[in-house]
Amino acid sequence: MPEIVLSIIAGLVLFLFAVANLSESIQSIIGEKANVWIQKFTSNTISSVIVGIVVTTLLDSSSAVIIITIVLVNSQILFFRQAMGIVLGANIGTTISSQIIAMDIGKYSPVLLLLGFLLLFISKSKRVNNAGKVILYFGVLFFGLFTMENAVEPLKDEPFFDEWMKKTENPLTGALVGAVVTLIIQSSSATVGMAIILCKKGILSLLGGIAVMLGAELGTCSDTLLATIKGSRQALKTGLFHVSFNLLSIVLGLVFFYPFVDLVKIISSSAPIERTLANAHMLFNICGVLIFIWTIPLFERFLNKILPDRTENNKRVNAL
Repeated sequence: MPEIVLSIIAGLVLFLFAVANLSESIQSIIGEKANVWIQKFTSNTISSVIVGIVVTTLLDSSSAVIIITIVLVNSQILFFRQAMGIVLGANIGTTISSQIIAMDIGKYSPVLLLLGFLLLFISKSKRVNNAGKVILYFGVLFFGLFTMENAVEPLKDEPFFDEWMKKTENPLTGALVGAVVTLIIQSSSATVGMAIILCKKGILSLLGGIAVMLGAELGTCSDTLLATIKGSRQALKTGLFHVSFNLLSIVLGLVFFYPFVDLVKIISSSAPIERTLANAHMLFNICGVLIFIWTIPLFERFLNKILPDRTENNKRVNAL
């Protein structure tokens, strides 16, 4: 058992290390282009959502995109309304990683590791080196998943672990587990990735996997809220919108949990369970955006009312 735990921890550390460095490496390649794209193509809500999807897919981190957005809002480069659309898009963009994780490509990670290593240490070109880093970190990411996948295999024969996993089939319990795990490791992608691996190995049921996925959506809000500390009211409202959107989406997901599971099964047809869970992740976030994109003006008015800009308060005080 100690060997299993250590292997799972090692795989998780590799995954989190790769996610953090992958985002930074891609940002170094893109440079200020990401900020330019965000500013240029956010003239309306739909375009803001599309920008959120595209940039999150490129950076492979919804938290990174939302934090960048909060920084731009705090710098008065973006308006709160534009930021809300980007937040919605980022929630869809992050589901792309689930689809990739569901593909059985972990066994090919050594190829990416070798290719990234060669590009990084053979070429003197900075651009090629940056590309090598990205490929190398993708290899580390998939190798981390591969390590966790092999580590959890023996857990199928452990009765106590099987009983513990069955408790996640209760939607509330499963969501709580997903939220706590994501809060600890600060990566919803890692939480969903582990759920996909456990489902693939027959340790976690589809019900448990979807419940954990729902909870992960809430746990990922903590780092974006931290980014709003000492920020402007507009930045704080962006973080609160992210929490509100995720929380309301999760509540709806729990209320309609079993009909949602049935819908996912119908859409996924005969797909393997890991692919079905990845589809559930994508469908949940798309449905959430489609439901709440029309309520953006209401959210904006409500948050502006409870958190008016300080300049407005100052004007009122001066007027009195």
